[in-house]
Amino acid sequence: MADFQAIAEALIKGQAPTVKEKLQEAIKERISAKEILEKALIAGMSVVGERFKKNEIYVPEVLIAARAMHAGMDEIKPLLVESGIEPKGTFAIGTVKGDLHDIGKNLVMMMMEGAGYKIIDLGVDVTPEKYVESIKEGAGIIGMSALLTTTMPAMKNSIDAITAAGVRESVKIMVGGAPLTQEYADEIGADGYAPDAATAVDIANELII
Repeated sequence: MADFQAIAEALIKGQAPTVKEKLQEAIKERISAKEILEKALIAGMSVVGERFKKNEIYVPEVLIAARAMHAGMDEIKPLLVESGIEPKGTFAIGTVKGDLHDIGKNLVMMMMEGAGYKIIDLGVDVTPEKYVESIKEGAGIIGMSALLTTTMPAMKNSIDAITAAGVRESVKIMVGGAPLTQEYADEIGADGYAPDAATAVDIANELII
């Protein structure tokens, strides 16, 4: 029987080869990809998220754990596709126009992928039009990141553009980044504010219910 706990533990420690090896064993035992995803990979990444939130681990450990998660995802992706398992939702994220910082954005992407979302990486310096386009292409949640106070107004511009394009009702918008506050998120009409990457997953899960 596959030891989901052992796979999750290896992922938390960032042991990519062990994760890969144990997943291959689980696949040979014909354990469903959905079960592996939920009980091993998502379970492991949610522990990483909690520890990161409590400052028990830091960015380097999260990145190493995420690498192990990706190694696992590579093993089970073909099976997930085969069995027609739908991702929890499609999440498109980018750093707003004028901002080139992407560490926070990349962390959120890893956490969201680890939680079972399909990810669209819009990159940095993202124009309002690009956000609108991603919604038309099926993104149900948009993430906007800013690290500079000077680029925060680009979030409002992007939300205004989404509203003007007539697609505001079909998407949930999350914002985050060092200078942001809940007040600012409310002021610009965002649906959610995440102070850190782990909280972003919690907010997204609440928004898609």
